[in-house]
Amino acid sequence: MEIQQVTSFVLRFQLADIENETGKKYWRVKVTHVQEEKEALFESIDEAMSFIKEVVGEG
Repeated sequence: MEIQQVTSFVLRFQLADIENETGKKYWRVKVTHVQEEKEALFESIDEAMSFIKEVVGEG
């Protein structure tokens, strides 16, 4: 029998800065793990995804 587990996350993106010369956008990413009510802030999507992978046991 296969065990099903649901893990939910909410990601919020807030524009932190825009480089005047290049127009590059910098974001703050807030990740909330719903089941544990744990929140973490990151400066990149890659960092946020690493956190998510750790929580689900893939990192």
